[in-house]
Amino acid sequence: MDMNKSFNELSIGKENKPFTVPTTPKLKQLGYGTGVGVFHVDRSPRNGLVSSPWALKKIMRQQSSFTKKMAERLRNEAEILRKLNHPNIVGFRAFVKTTDGRECLAMEECHTSLGDLLEDNEEFLPVNKIQKVAVEIAKALDYIHNVARLLHGDIKSHNILIKGDFDEIKLCDFGVSLPLNENGTFDVKAAGKNTYVGTRMWMAPEVCEDRTKQIVITDKADVFPYGLTIWEMFTNRIPHSATFSDDSEASFDEDAYEERLNQVVGTRPPLPEDVADDKQFENVILLFCYCTEENYKKRYSAKQILQFCVEHKF
Repeated sequence: MDMNKSFNELSIGKENKPFTVPTTPKLKQLGYGTGVGVFHVDRSPRNGLVSSPWALKKIMRQQSSFTKKMAERLRNEAEILRKLNHPNIVGFRAFVKTTDGRECLAMEECHTSLGDLLEDNEEFLPVNKIQKVAVEIAKALDYIHNVARLLHGDIKSHNILIKGDFDEIKLCDFGVSLPLNENGTFDVKAAGKNTYVGTRMWMAPEVCEDRTKQIVITDKADVFPYGLTIWEMFTNRIPHSATFSDDSEASFDEDAYEERLNQVVGTRPPLPEDVADDKQFENVILLFCYCTEENYKKRYSAKQILQFCVEHKF
């Protein structure tokens, strides 16, 4: 696929049928991310059959070096998704440009993200659903780490998509993914100028270290935020957010905030007492602890997570 070609239509699959991108005002917004919006798009029926809707990720309208960077990430994500094929990874559908030149990634549409679901509910997820998310996303990690040789690079609840009542669970947002070598270590040569990005609150301790030092990034850098995503399902909160819950705008001190943030990011957040004392969560808490080991060499791999889930009947 020529990612630099200027077009507003793209032939899809073997049928060689074009898809035209509707203008933004005609689209229903599903969500948003850094520099992008995600929209629902209906497709016309073909041969009397209803076509499934797509989710369309679009670069937002602005002209800046930041926008160019986000466009590069979107192209990278499209190229990666096009090559992936796994039931726990969101499906690639097309990569197109709108008539005004904005690039779009068309994907399989899911109902919501795990992050949105947690934000919208005061109740914690029941243990069986936490276990199902743990298993299905571990399958996705095992595939990208050991088959596709990729580090996702930004594991968190908002990058996990849910269909129906947890009928299907899929990993998404591969815009900052990095290549891994056969040993599961970041392949610096293959990555070119690309470096680890992540989201700060979910970062593993080894990627939080001083960037002037030579840090070792492996597939375990995905496992630590995977563990924090399990924590999110226990708490309905962003990792480490309790550290700042007493702050107010009137008393906000940016330097103090940064100092406190540096102290907690890359650490294992404490469990709520009611969860820690509840026997039904015992095995999931144990998995959370194995995945958030400070020393990445002691931390579980995706394969070990799956083995644990089988042994404990997740």
